[in-house]
This record gives sequence, C-alpha cells and structure tokens, in this order.
Amino acid sequence: MNFQLKEAIEILERTPQALEHFLSGVSNGWLQRNEGEGTWNVSEVIEHLIEGEKHNWIPRLEFMLQEGEGKPFPPFDRYSHLNEKLERSIEQKLLEFTMIRMQNIAKLKELVEPEAHLEVTGSHPAFGTVKVRELLSTWVVHDLTHIAQIVRVMAERYRTDVGPWKEYLGILK
Repeated sequence: MNFQLKEAIEILERTPQALEHFLSGVSNGWLQRNEGEGTWNVSEVIEHLIEGEKHNWIPRLEFMLQEGEGKPFPPFDRYSHLNEKLERSIEQKLLEFTMIRMQNIAKLKELVEPEAHLEVTGSHPAFGTVKVRELLSTWVVHDLTHIAQIVRVMAERYRTDVGPWKEYLGILK
C-alpha cells in the first residue's frame, strides 16, 4: 500500500492552486466546452469539486470516525451541482473551492492520526465496508481525475483545428 497522509495532503493542497493558475482569466470558450450530451464543461467540473468539498469528503470522514460501520453514511449526489445555476465567474468559483479546501485540509489534519485512524472502517451506501485510508486515497485520485478531465475537455475544443496532427495527440483519441 502506498498511501501516506502527508503525500495525500501535498496533492490536495495543490489542486486549487493548479486550477486557479490554469483557469483564471481564460476565455469562456475554454470553460463552456464539453464532450457531448451528459458531460460536464470546465465550469461544471469546478462546481462539482465545490459540492464534494461541502458534502462528501470531510462529512463522510467525520461520519466514519463517529459511527464506524454502525450505519451507512449518507449518499453523495454527484450531480447536485447541475441543479444550482448561480451566475458566477470562474474566478469566484475557484476562490470558493480554494477557501473550502483549505478549511477541509485543516480539519483533516485535526481529525486523522495516521497510526490510529487509517484502518478505521465505515459503511458506504453502495460499496459496503470501506476504510478511512480508501476514502482519503479516493479524494486525491478524484482531484487528479478531474484535472485530467478539465485538460481533456479543453483539448476537445481544438479537435478539428489540429488537422492531421490529431494522430499524434493522445488526448484527442
């Protein structure tokens, strides 16, 4: 097993910064493109990350540490951000994400003592028994997944413009 809390926090701390540097100030054309029906654009991915910070990672961690496997933690609606249509700039969304993430990292550091808590189990509503280590690992990989998604969606915007070079651009395959 590779999980190390300190290393996980390295990624969790950097995600908001990376997204802010990459996305702040870019034209709307980059932010509104998606990969087709039922897929998310860049702005929607950021909204999803915000919802996860509010209702997924730390709330589930706290629930697991309090309840163990006694009862399943509440499900997380991965699509709830699509119901909220507040008109905000990407910069406003990134600022909210950054603020909540920093609060959550501080809470994570308070809640988890690696030697005592990483193997604590809880009950996922769909998967059954899960470990704190698995939840935290998933949080990190979730960030990386959505960073990759953002880059892939943005590349899609120029799919036809690259002409024959598409053959050499793995992100467009």
